[in-house]
Amino acid sequence: MREVAPGDLVFSFVDTSQDVRDRWPHSDRICLGINALFSATPRGPRERYNCPYMRTVVDIFAQIFRNLWAHKLRSFLTMFGIAWGVGSLLLLVGVGEGFRSGNKRELAEFGKDIMFLFPGRAPAVKGSMNSSRPYLLTYQDYLDVRTQAPHVRNASPMLSRTDLHQVSEFASAGVEILGVEPQLNEISFLPLKEGRWLNEMDEVQRRNVIVLGNELLKTLFPGRPALGAFVLLNGVRFEVIGSMPHLGRGDNTWLNMRGYIPFTVMATNFPLKGENHQNSISFIEYQPTTTAEHLLAKGDVHKIVARNHGFDASDENAYDEWDSIQESKMVGTIFDVMNMFLGAVGIVTLALGAIGVINIMLVAVSERTREIGLRKALGATNRSILFHFFLEGLLLTLGSGLIGLVLAGGLMALMGGVQGPQGFDPPKLVPMSALLAIGSLTLAGVVAGLYPARKAAMLQPVEALRQE
Repeated sequence: MREVAPGDLVFSFVDTSQDVRDRWPHSDRICLGINALFSATPRGPRERYNCPYMRTVVDIFAQIFRNLWAHKLRSFLTMFGIAWGVGSLLLLVGVGEGFRSGNKRELAEFGKDIMFLFPGRAPAVKGSMNSSRPYLLTYQDYLDVRTQAPHVRNASPMLSRTDLHQVSEFASAGVEILGVEPQLNEISFLPLKEGRWLNEMDEVQRRNVIVLGNELLKTLFPGRPALGAFVLLNGVRFEVIGSMPHLGRGDNTWLNMRGYIPFTVMATNFPLKGENHQNSISFIEYQPTTTAEHLLAKGDVHKIVARNHGFDASDENAYDEWDSIQESKMVGTIFDVMNMFLGAVGIVTLALGAIGVINIMLVAVSERTREIGLRKALGATNRSILFHFFLEGLLLTLGSGLIGLVLAGGLMALMGGVQGPQGFDPPKLVPMSALLAIGSLTLAGVVAGLYPARKAAMLQPVEALRQE
């Protein structure tokens, strides 16, 4: 029987039992072919039917670790460069993602697609604020907006007073009290912790009821049940019908230092102070029919308010307003620019890491040309040599990338419990960025190792042994 040549390729399942050898007389050829594919040294006759496939793979990994250990400093610098590049990129992207999610969360705490209109100043001459006069919004403005603006889906009038004194049987406070209509909870994000929200009967029957914000609840009823208890607002008794959970994060408590009572009760007992403030309201909160129609809704509101107060609707300086949809678009533009910047930094970081890995792998493999020649002289195939350097490059780069990923993920996890500035959430690991960073550096390292290894493997053993 002819011995298999080192370059022979065979593909089959291997079973070296006597029964198999009886059925397939060439099973010895299969084993020798596998040995020749993965081993630099031919096996002896005693190992002809052992087919030590797994042992040769273990030998390859042992040789790889011996090579890495023989060049400890070079291996460490390579792994450090890859881990640093991957980790720094993931941290940069994670910080950007935390900023994005924090701002989205803060906008969502106001509500979805909400817009505000406040009292403004109407110029006597269009575009000139030198001769402007102040105007106040009225309840009639709100009614006209709700009934006559075709692109407005919902609206609510708001009466705000910050000079009302709140007293319970346990404590007192002095926070903002808002007079609102029941549909406000359809516009703004107003979840309930216990009890119920204001309803139409509260409005029609002018019931003295109140819903407490979380901080006001803690101030007036520290550690005590509040539902069904009573609170005095400037001496007028109100029953607590509900309370809200904490809104926002950290020290941002202004949304929680509030109380909500029916609009009609507020207008009757606590109207806005000042001359010519009859039937006046603090501001109007409304929603467009759809997000895309927010500019049309704003135009409808401008026309109604300008008509009611006698000034040109096209004068933008006459309005004091806030559009959360426009704000969200501006924040989205900032995020897009930030993503471009972080992407550019990430590409530069990966490019520098890839250049370092490529240089080190080129030098490392070029220095081993004589070793490759010796392996070929002992019977190793080109495929076994390339497979060896492929595994070495893959182990070095992929392992380093995973170390960078673990370190970055661990640092982000530690920062998860740290309270950041307003609008910032803790950094978040972005899986796609991790995959891109590790994949690109691994590919660069493997290709950089295979290219010189292939050049050396294509040389004749004598020529490879002559290389310095």
